[in-house]
Amino acid sequence: MKETTRVLIPEDRIEERIKELGRQISQDYAGKQIHLIGILKGSIFFMCELAKHITIPVTMDFMSVSSYGSGTRTTGVVKLIKDLDEPIEGKHVLVVEDIIDSGYTLSYLLKNLSSRHPASIRLCTLLDKPERREVDVDVDYQGFRIPDEFVIGYGLDYDQRYRNLPYVGVLSLTEE
Repeated sequence: MKETTRVLIPEDRIEERIKELGRQISQDYAGKQIHLIGILKGSIFFMCELAKHITIPVTMDFMSVSSYGSGTRTTGVVKLIKDLDEPIEGKHVLVVEDIIDSGYTLSYLLKNLSSRHPASIRLCTLLDKPERREVDVDVDYQGFRIPDEFVIGYGLDYDQRYRNLPYVGVLSLTEE
């Protein structure tokens, strides 16, 4: 199997968009503290950069959920792998995700987190693939809307590889 990539979103465009999102989030939550919940592993790069550009007080926690396994298509079954370390009751929560496609994972996650009685809960994603949506999910902050292609880089992986690319690329798999 031969793997090739092409750049979909270059590093400089990602950096500029994250700065814009940070400014918008800071304005929307002015006078409040925000609790970022990063969805492991993919959101790490995005969440760290986003936090640098939020000017209000920030706390962080992480969750890990999976609906993929090692393939390129969701299984539709969401599994909680790592839960939060601290309660979120009364906190202004911003869930930070790398990509939203089918919506299964985020729908499950938002219901789970809402049952814990946060003061508010919103969703921020670097990448959104609305063409793939099978379950409605309201995205409050979106970095980029992308076509239905399998993407890697900037935290996104294929079989645990390519996360460290500084850009978002499209992965093509071909028989040699």
